[in-house]
Amino acid sequence: MDATSIAKEIRNGNLTSLEVTQAYITHIKRANPSLNTLVEDRFDEALAEAKEKDAQTGERGALHGVPISIKEAYDVSGMKTTGGLVKWKERIRNSDAAVVKKLKQAGAIILGKTNTPELCFCQETDNTLYGRTNNAWDKTRTAGGSSGGEGALLGVGGAALGIGSDIGGSIRFPSHFNGVIGFKSGKFQVSEQGHFPETTEPLQSRMLGLGPMGKSVCDMELMYNIIAENSVKEIEDQEIHDYTIEFLTDNQIYPLTYTTTSILKKVKDFLKGSFSVEQNTPPYFEESALLWQEIMSIGGGKSEINVAFPSGQGNVFLEYAKKKVIGKSQVHPYLSWALIGARLFKPSHKRQMVIRNILGEGDRRLDGYLNNRLLIFPVYHTAAPKHGKVYKEIFSIRKTFLKYMPYIAYANVWGLPALTIPVGTDKNNMPISIQIMSKNGNESAIIQLGKILEARFRGYIRSTLFD
Repeated sequence: MDATSIAKEIRNGNLTSLEVTQAYITHIKRANPSLNTLVEDRFDEALAEAKEKDAQTGERGALHGVPISIKEAYDVSGMKTTGGLVKWKERIRNSDAAVVKKLKQAGAIILGKTNTPELCFCQETDNTLYGRTNNAWDKTRTAGGSSGGEGALLGVGGAALGIGSDIGGSIRFPSHFNGVIGFKSGKFQVSEQGHFPETTEPLQSRMLGLGPMGKSVCDMELMYNIIAENSVKEIEDQEIHDYTIEFLTDNQIYPLTYTTTSILKKVKDFLKGSFSVEQNTPPYFEESALLWQEIMSIGGGKSEINVAFPSGQGNVFLEYAKKKVIGKSQVHPYLSWALIGARLFKPSHKRQMVIRNILGEGDRRLDGYLNNRLLIFPVYHTAAPKHGKVYKEIFSIRKTFLKYMPYIAYANVWGLPALTIPVGTDKNNMPISIQIMSKNGNESAIIQLGKILEARFRGYIRSTLFD
């Protein structure tokens, strides 16, 4: 049952918040030892709040009594926000992040906080404080990152709804790998106040999208309308058919598995019956991965280094070497290696000016190009691989990210809203998703097309491996 249905059943008196909350807590206790998704719980408080919600009368919020999970990166009053770093293990917050405050006002009950990589700086979820999170469908495979704890928890049905953040696929990787639905907001549509770490570079801020993860497209719309500055309004059925649906031109430069290609073809063939469907390479697609890497390297990782080593005594080169040689380090090698990369590939001031010009020109061009156009991309070239492989593909010194990251980077570089929906599985029964994206203001069309594809294809299916 998705969050929308749970909220309705509670509203109608067919379910109590207490029984729903207790059921989720029981399930988390059963599954979490195998997956390591929830890293801090507030079960006692959640049960007490559920009793209060059940006793309330009068007007109720859209998520009244619905149990949800929160990515560890968001401040929740009375809980820790650590970034997965041992140095910050006692960092207890005394206020809520902006989105958490809105979710509480809507009546949601927070079950706990879910795991991330250190400082959310990797597409796999592992850190020195809490350890590694495993995939909801196969413990030997990655849950993705940085919202990997959310993805895996929701993949086994451990919460009714969750929230992630995405500056480089951090909602879309975990949604794709764990078979859940995720919605990355467009640039500046959802407040990042109270998110750790905060973005300090303006060009990085435009790449960050915050948004829901869950079990249905309706749930994405429900939460987005609570947390976003501008809510999604329903459009008429005929309006969605005024949009052109664009798939990428087939090519060998950005490889996909045979199964991924086959699933994309099925989606395209289905849509051809009702929509104008094209194959094309949208503007700036080929440049997107490099632009993403360069923007993420502006500042040379200085702000992240200052957070990871607040005393100023840390050295990312030394920490990486220590982990490799003696197996000990203040930070996880995923973080130290990523920060080394940011130092080595920091764009010059002249190159930063070029990037700003490209983005300004591209924003204007894409605003027209995406006016009545929805893009459908794969999320990644494969379903969830074994632990460590995504990290190697994205952070390799050989720059293999240039062929694997364009599908993800495009929505970040251009600040586009993107909806991820599971549409099939591979031979190992691992989920495979597509993403629908367009410009800010077209969220309603994205949501409506998402509902159509969700109804026709796989959609969310709960993993029962840990029941």
